[in-house]
Amino acid sequence: MRPDQWGAGGYADRMAVTPPGGAPPPPAPAVPPPGASTPRMPLRRLGWRRFLALAAVVLLIAAGALFMVFTLGESLGAEALLVGVIAAILPVPVLVSCFLWLDRYEPEPLKYLIFCFAWGAFVSTAISLLVNETGARLFEDRGLPAALTAVLVAPFIEELTKAAGPILLLIFRRREFSGITDGLVYCGLSAVGFAMVENILYLGGYGYRTGVEEYGPATGAQQVIAIFIVRILLFGFAHPLFTSMTGVGLGVAARTADRRVRILAPLAGLLLAMMLHGTWNLLPSLAQATGQQVIVLYGYLGVMVPIFFGMVGLAVWLRAWEGRLTERTLPDYVRAGWLTPPEVAALGSLGRRHAARTWARRVAGDGGVKAMRGYQFAATRLALLRDGMRRGLDRKPAERDRTAREERELLDAIAAYRSFFVGRDPQAPVGVWDGQRYHLRFPDGSRRAVEAPDEPVVPIPVVLAPPPPPGWHDSRLSAPWPPHT
Repeated sequence: MRPDQWGAGGYADRMAVTPPGGAPPPPAPAVPPPGASTPRMPLRRLGWRRFLALAAVVLLIAAGALFMVFTLGESLGAEALLVGVIAAILPVPVLVSCFLWLDRYEPEPLKYLIFCFAWGAFVSTAISLLVNETGARLFEDRGLPAALTAVLVAPFIEELTKAAGPILLLIFRRREFSGITDGLVYCGLSAVGFAMVENILYLGGYGYRTGVEEYGPATGAQQVIAIFIVRILLFGFAHPLFTSMTGVGLGVAARTADRRVRILAPLAGLLLAMMLHGTWNLLPSLAQATGQQVIVLYGYLGVMVPIFFGMVGLAVWLRAWEGRLTERTLPDYVRAGWLTPPEVAALGSLGRRHAARTWARRVAGDGGVKAMRGYQFAATRLALLRDGMRRGLDRKPAERDRTAREERELLDAIAAYRSFFVGRDPQAPVGVWDGQRYHLRFPDGSRRAVEAPDEPVVPIPVVLAPPPPPGWHDSRLSAPWPPHT
C-alpha cells in the first residue's frame, strides 16, 4: 500500500506493528527488559485554578445530590424511594454500555464521563425540579392547568440544564471534544443520569407509593412493573434522543474553525432538542384532551421511532468514520517516516485493532497488549489532532504552539508504546521503513530497498529510522495551518 492510500481489508489480521523515524536503515532498537512498566500518556498538571474549578464542580454536584435525596426521600418515603432507586438503576448499565460502545475508537477520560452523568443526575434534575414546580404554581395561580408545565416549561429547562455540563466541557476542555461522536456520548450520559433520577420519582412515587396507599404492596409492585415496561422498556430512549440533538450541535461546533458555526450549531441543536421534547410531552396532553389515545401511538410510531433509528444510524456511521479518519490523516506521518503503511491500515477498524492486540499478546505478553492499547489510543488522538490542524481549529499562536507540543508528545508516546512489541517476533524478517520504501535484511545478510506494494498481503514488522530532528514539520509534513491565519 502506498502512504496516501487506504489499507485493503483483511490483510491486517496478520499484522505486526512497528516504530518512528525517517532515514537510512539503523539496527533494530533495544526492547524494554521483561517486567518493565508500560509507558503512559503525559498527565496535565493540576494548578490552583484547575483545582478550584474542580472543587467548585464537585461541590455543585454534591449539593445537587443532597438536594435530590432529601426532596425525593421526603416526598416518597424511605420504602418507596428504595424501590424507585432499584428499579430506576436497572436499565442504566445497558444505556451506559451503548454509549461506551460508541466511544471505543478514542475513549474519553473516565472523569469527564462521570462528570456528565453526575451532572445530569443531580445538577440538572435539581434545577429542573425547582423550575418546574415554580412554573406549575404560576399556572395554577392564573387558573391554568398545571399540566402545561410539561409542554411549556419542562422541555426548555430540562434540555438546557442537561446540555449545560457538556457545554462546559466544550468551553473549558475543547480538546476533549473530537467531534459529533463525543457530543453524543457526553450529552447521552447526561441524559441517562437525568432519566435515572426522574424514573425514581415515577417508579417510586406514582408507581409503588400510590399503589400501596390505594390497595396495598401487591398493587404497588404491579404498578411499578407497568410503569417500568412503559416508561423504560418502551420509552427509555426518549431523554437520550432529545439531548443527542444538542450533542450533534456541540460536535459540529468542536470541529469547525468558523466562529459563527461554533455558536449557531449548539443553539440549533439545543432548540431542536427542546422542540422534540416538547412535542413528546404534548402527545399525551392532546390524547387526554381529545379522548383519542391513538394520538400517542401515532406520535410514537410515526415521529419518535423514525427519528430514533435515524440517530442510531448516524451514530454507527460516525463511529466508523472515526476509524477511517486514521487512514485519511496518518499517511502524512507515513511520508515523514513516523509510521508505516500497514500500521496505518491496521488502525482502520476495530477488527484490525483487535488483531493487532492479539499479535502483541503473542509476542510480548500482557505488557504488549497494554502497550498496543495505548499505542492505538495515541495514534487515534494524533489523527484527530492532525485533522484539527487541517481544519484550522487553532487560530491563536499560543493554541498552535500547544498543538505542536501535543503532537510531539503523541509521537513520542507512540514510539515508547511501540518499543514494547517491535523486534520481538521471531517469525518476522528484519526491515526498516524510511518513509518511502522498505529496507529488508535477507537471510544471506544482504540488504535491499523494496517499494511499498499497493496492497500488501503480509505486512512486515519493520522498525523505523531515527526520529526527524527539530523543525521536521517544515520539511516532512505539509503546513497544517491555513495561510491566512
